Amino acid sequence: MRIMSPLIAVLALVLLALVAAQGPGGQALVGIILPYLAFAVFLGGVVSRVVNWSSSPVPFRIPTTCGQANSLPWIKQNKLDCPSTKAGVIGRMLLEVLLFRSLFRNTKAEMHEGPKLVYGSSKFLWLFALLFHYCFLVIILRHLRLFMDPIPSFVAALEFGDGFMQIGLPVFYQTDAIFLGALAFLFLRRVMLTNIRYISLPADYFPLFLIMGIAITGILMRYFLRVDVVAIKQLTLGLATLSPPAITGQIGTIFFVHIFLVCALLIYFPFSKLMHLAGVFMSPTRNMINNSRMVRHINPWNDPKIKPHSYASYEDEFREFMVGADIPVEKELPAQPAEEDAAKVAE
Repeated sequence: MRIMSPLIAVLALVLLALVAAQGPGGQALVGIILPYLAFAVFLGGVVSRVVNWSSSPVPFRIPTTCGQANSLPWIKQNKLDCPSTKAGVIGRMLLEVLLFRSLFRNTKAEMHEGPKLVYGSSKFLWLFALLFHYCFLVIILRHLRLFMDPIPSFVAALEFGDGFMQIGLPVFYQTDAIFLGALAFLFLRRVMLTNIRYISLPADYFPLFLIMGIAITGILMRYFLRVDVVAIKQLTLGLATLSPPAITGQIGTIFFVHIFLVCALLIYFPFSKLMHLAGVFMSPTRNMINNSRMVRHINPWNDPKIKPHSYASYEDEFREFMVGADIPVEKELPAQPAEEDAAKVAE
């Protein structure tokens, strides 16, 4: 049910789009009103969550470290895995966002006979995740040609590079095939690996099915089913300029299914795990400087009326109880008068 329920939900969205696309009123709803509503929800949801994250106090300096910290002069510091400067944090974030460096360092653990726990390299997840995200980015940038007139030169160059292995007409884009392959890998990984399937929830499968539906309908619309490209261009350009035209003629039912699924993704995005797109920049484990030994981190939750309570003063206050509970202390209890007299008699 964790797999079937999100699949049924996406199929229900497709069916709803098919029903809505049958009438002129439904086409205007899906092609004009819904895109504006979806974009407003997407923009408002993303801004709301980012503002909420940015205003949340961080009680501790908690950067994730995987290397040698800044220490003695003759000990070499790992400036990317354990940054102590803003430049190091920026370099670390760039590698994380652009190349998924932490995922590249990921390892897999397997139980072998013995029993023995064996660690090994796990680069396929990194590779297909990288392919998925970059192909998604290229596809989104390619779609700018529908919303801009004249078409920017970088979009034309991107289309040329993406379709340089032209096979007939229309031009075949490599990113379309790679994108579907990467999606299939991410889905099969969740289904076939027992440990991943055990922790996967419907919220993990739903965006995969939804994005897969968007990709499949887009490929069908481009390579197999006939649509009115001129009418689509007029509609999308009108949406971008806030002057959408009246939908006339037969644009094609598959187009309305495609745009309906895109709008569903935009609405779902701010309330899902897909918000890691913005969340990675707000993560204190990534964006904080590891300089705890050089700069004192003040907890923003601290009440200014409450004075710091050091361990030395804590031990002074509770030393007697700590000794009674056999807890090690840095300073011993002062000798009692009776114990001093007994010591003198013994001497």
